[in-house]
Amino acid sequence: MKEQILDLLQKENRAFSIYEINDALNYKSVDDFKEVLKALNELEDELKIYRTNKDKFMLFNNSNLKIGIMLATKKSYGFVDIEGDEDVFIPPNCMNNAIHGDKVIVEITSKKGTSLEGRIIRIVDRKLKQMVGEFIYKDKKPTILLDDEKVKINIVLEKEQVSNLVEGHKVLIKLTNKLQDNNYKCDVLKILGHKNNPGVDILSIVCKYGMNDIFSQSVMQEVEKLPSEVKEEELENRRDLRDQMIFTIDSEKTKDIDDAISLEILENGNYQLGVHIADVSYYVKEGSEIYQEAMERGTSVYLADRVIPMLPHKLSNGICSLNEGVDRLSISCVMEIDSQGNIVSYDIFESVIRSKKKMTYTAVNSIIEKNEIPNGYESFAETLIKMEELAQILRDHKTSKGYIDFGIDESEIVVDEKGKVIDIALRNRGKGENLIEDFMIAANETVATCIYFMELPFIYRVHGEPNEEKINNFLNFVSSLGYTITGKIKDMHPKTMQNILNQLKDKKEFHILSSLLLRSMQKAVYDTTNIGHFGLASEYYTHFTSPIRRFPDTTVHRLLRKYLFNNQINKDSILYEEQKLPYIAEHSSKKERDSIDCEREVDDMKKAEYMMDHIGEKFTGMISGITSFGMFIELPNLIEGLVKIDSLKDDTYFFDESTITLKGQKNKRGYRLGDYVNIVVVAASKEARTIDFEIDKNPNKEKQNGNQ
Repeated sequence: MKEQILDLLQKENRAFSIYEINDALNYKSVDDFKEVLKALNELEDELKIYRTNKDKFMLFNNSNLKIGIMLATKKSYGFVDIEGDEDVFIPPNCMNNAIHGDKVIVEITSKKGTSLEGRIIRIVDRKLKQMVGEFIYKDKKPTILLDDEKVKINIVLEKEQVSNLVEGHKVLIKLTNKLQDNNYKCDVLKILGHKNNPGVDILSIVCKYGMNDIFSQSVMQEVEKLPSEVKEEELENRRDLRDQMIFTIDSEKTKDIDDAISLEILENGNYQLGVHIADVSYYVKEGSEIYQEAMERGTSVYLADRVIPMLPHKLSNGICSLNEGVDRLSISCVMEIDSQGNIVSYDIFESVIRSKKKMTYTAVNSIIEKNEIPNGYESFAETLIKMEELAQILRDHKTSKGYIDFGIDESEIVVDEKGKVIDIALRNRGKGENLIEDFMIAANETVATCIYFMELPFIYRVHGEPNEEKINNFLNFVSSLGYTITGKIKDMHPKTMQNILNQLKDKKEFHILSSLLLRSMQKAVYDTTNIGHFGLASEYYTHFTSPIRRFPDTTVHRLLRKYLFNNQINKDSILYEEQKLPYIAEHSSKKERDSIDCEREVDDMKKAEYMMDHIGEKFTGMISGITSFGMFIELPNLIEGLVKIDSLKDDTYFFDESTITLKGQKNKRGYRLGDYVNIVVVAASKEARTIDFEIDKNPNKEKQNGNQ
């Protein structure tokens, strides 16, 4: 019946009353009418149809309504994030009691260009999620001051809830029920510690995102039963590669080593590249407590002073990690690659390896960039030079297909043993890092290609084509800066984006423009339907190379074992995977977004903490963003601060939206994106994650700390 109703609403493209629907479907009896009403209620709950104020029903697609997530601001307005569409601005008087994080129905009330404005007409889902705050007394009453200033509610505590709390305690709470006005009751789930205790700042953010820094007792009981070393009986049916020159390349700090590599030159002159990945799925069996916990976590989260691992340390740093000099179970993808970068043949199999050396990027870069061989690397130098040769061939081959290198810089936050920031610098990325990336991409493409042509259920890493309107908006912005981009834009091919970036590479604000272009594109996600990876210009792509830290990779390994090694390909197993994999893909994508947001928030907090020790100091930075309330200045180490428009006292400035500039009544040129300016640090707040700059009024005065 529900399908009949949907077909009717789709065909007629208008709103129907329940009686019109009943008559159109030719139902006569009272029981039929009750079934129609039941079906309409279910469709409404499923958000497939909408009931108007006049009790008529229509499809969401045929209405001016959208479903999205409420993104409140520190001020009283907000935005609704609609997947695959523009955000909708919500004025203060149109919030309808929605709070940050609510799933809502928004009605579009106006459209100006690409800007949408609307009002919240219904809160679909308010997940009374966990939140973090500080225990305080306000007007002599105990309450929780929430860390997230965008959630504007009051927490009411009972007397018995405060017996173990002291002012300054950071706590994890869960909302229980709403009282009158904007007051809520809550359960206090956990005392995280005092806000001034080392590490509590990051732990507060970790808990806010629902991440657990400890494993349950049931998980650890399973872990204790796992071996600490590979047993001889586990090597049956595995290819023994322990005598081959296989090694790992990672940062000095890495302890969870997923991938190892090898290289041989064949008699025909082709390269034989081996990518050997930790066989996590051998130990993390489907249905086990460890498996369920790994699936729930979805990914490891790498923060300034800690890692929230997907797997317990006995696995991630122990039996699964491809440590030097010990036997480890792996899944190998061995590829024959010609001089043009084409993979002419491949073999994917279960193996056992023994890494000959735990190399560091620093040492490898010394060899392939400077021809300087550190002690202990003498016997590997020739192979590393050949690997760099192959990596360049693979990169050139990718580039010829349209591979997009955005060249986005990253900052590295250095903390002391108490978690306090002592330095922030640009993260070095040399040829060694690029080499590993090129080899991992080749293996990921090979595995995805293999399963795709077997036409079996699988998880792909996909990246859709960008929205043409968003790219044109970006090009209009670039044009407002005085730059002209040539070439066909309507043909949304990776080479189109590549061409845009190439024409911007010599501009002083390239890294800012590159970031803006990246934001104009879709986000890569996990999906069971392969649409290719636009950014990599790859037809078939998956994540196979990091099963210690990403659950989709662990799942890919499990599928390889089922399909290739155990040949469990039958109707029942295919149906099972078709039902299970969509959830894993969607859940993994969400957990990835959560981890990125968590890492970003920790970085913002630590950068603000660092600048709290530099109040009054002067720096030179580039204007990285301009808004109606001021401009953002980015320092060379990627720390960003805000110069508020009302702090510009030399003139009266206004925001020119057409050119994205701040123009003064006297200073007509004003401030433009990409301009270098001298600033002084005037304020920083670790709690609010904010940094405030002002324009240096004495630019010729010697800077206290040079150019950061």
